[in-house]
Amino acid sequence: MYALWYALLAFMLTVYVILDGFDFGAGILHLFIAKSDRERRTVLAAIGPVWDGNEVWLVAFGGTLVFAFPRAYATAFSGFYLPLMMVLWLLVLRGVAIEFRSLEENPLWRSFWDAVFALASAVLALVLGVALGNVLRGVPIDRAGWFQAPLFASEGRTGAIDAYTVLVGLFALVALGAHGALYLNWKTAGPVGERSARAARVLLALTIALGIATTLATHAVRPALYERLLARPWSGAFAAAIAGGLLAAIAGLRRRRELGAFLGSSALLAGLLGATAAGLYPTLLPSTIDGRYSVTAPSAATGEHGLLVGLAWWVPAVLLSIGYFGYLFRSFAGKVSPDGAGDGVGDGARETAGTPPA
Repeated sequence: MYALWYALLAFMLTVYVILDGFDFGAGILHLFIAKSDRERRTVLAAIGPVWDGNEVWLVAFGGTLVFAFPRAYATAFSGFYLPLMMVLWLLVLRGVAIEFRSLEENPLWRSFWDAVFALASAVLALVLGVALGNVLRGVPIDRAGWFQAPLFASEGRTGAIDAYTVLVGLFALVALGAHGALYLNWKTAGPVGERSARAARVLLALTIALGIATTLATHAVRPALYERLLARPWSGAFAAAIAGGLLAAIAGLRRRRELGAFLGSSALLAGLLGATAAGLYPTLLPSTIDGRYSVTAPSAATGEHGLLVGLAWWVPAVLLSIGYFGYLFRSFAGKVSPDGAGDGVGDGARETAGTPPA
């Protein structure tokens, strides 16, 4: 049963990265592909109806982690309170920037919140990549199941931020930037769409280069991950998703098949995260002190009865969420503009619709 919940957690995290990832990418590129106020409203129109709903998957992931693997949650945040606070503040700043931008027409006001939106999106993508790097590299969990780690690595001490985790963070930043560019290329027209396509080509090339570097560095830091992948033939499906998604994204850009390119990027991210989960399983958080102190799915899982009861509630809840998101994306199908399509709810949505707030 714990193996099933491990897979469900990986699924929820993958959905979150794919959905909120294009929001991050739109924010990362916001100041570069949108030059005028109208163009920046177009970018916000593309994510206006869905950006806040996408974050529901992160909340659901956190709640499911607490329920299914409470020890893993307790151990992870025993030493990462500061990074967690950084993530929460960055999420708040992104939402506030989108909502507050429409409250005043003053150019200085709007430029300020545009910059906050772009900076918070970029730093958040970097921080989440660094967090993934820590999971891959491991943290100094002791016999008691706790650890303390400074924000930056120092001599003789492992920190949350070091050369390897920064590399993973940069890879996440570039990959999500490419994902967002492909989404904007699909959802917008005119100069914003054209600049998004050009940015996507550059960022996909950087994604390949940094992906190779990150793969080699991960092999040096955590060789057991690749040994497990090779020992599990079914994990080849994730390699196929990575290669196929990358080829689909590149081919879609060349042939102007915008939706196909975006779906290819989604497959690429799904393959990367799926391969990571397959290589780590059954480990949730490796210990750099002693492998026996690592937090694993069997040792951290809730009791069998609790997992069964939780599954009975999880399945209908996720099916409802999937149905809602399907309806939402269908309702706002097509390209957006700042003067109409793409408006959703709240001040941020009024901004996307190009109408003044009440």
